[in-house]
Amino acid sequence: MIDHSALATTPTLTGERIRLVPLQARHARDVYQSLQDPVSRRLTGTHTTFTFDQIERFCASRDEQDDRLDFAIEDIATGTYAGGMALNGIDVHNESGGFRVDLVEDYRGQGHGPEAIRLMLAYAFDVIGLHRVRLEVFDFNEHAMRAYQKCGFVLEGREREALMWEGQRYDMLIMAVLKGDVVW
Repeated sequence: MIDHSALATTPTLTGERIRLVPLQARHARDVYQSLQDPVSRRLTGTHTTFTFDQIERFCASRDEQDDRLDFAIEDIATGTYAGGMALNGIDVHNESGGFRVDLVEDYRGQGHGPEAIRLMLAYAFDVIGLHRVRLEVFDFNEHAMRAYQKCGFVLEGREREALMWEGQRYDMLIMAVLKGDVVW
């Protein structure tokens, strides 16, 4: 059974090197900057060009949401913005949800992703009461797929040629983890 109160307010979740904090207006400049990175845009399949005002409004409105959790990932040692994460698409009847994560360049490939994912999964499964969490990743993003697999995600499906990027088509892979399959 889903605990709706666990979705009402985004918590702060602390790991060894990073913490997940509620995404707020104070993160807007960092989020905007991360959306200027061509590698991040490709990894997330983001074709839309957002203005700073759009990003600032989005970040400022996150505490009004009661059906999803939006986090900023911060480096514990420095307080530096390391990326963003969202737990969304919550299906209360089937106890499932989706998530997305995006690390800024300086934090990729160092184990910060799996740490953030495990923090979010612990909250999703043990506090909210989800049974299943899914994600989508493009087939060229092998580094992310390995990080997801480290946490227990398994490949469930493929949407063929779902992304057109700079004249090339890429498959979108569907991965998911069940509560009992998480690799801690």
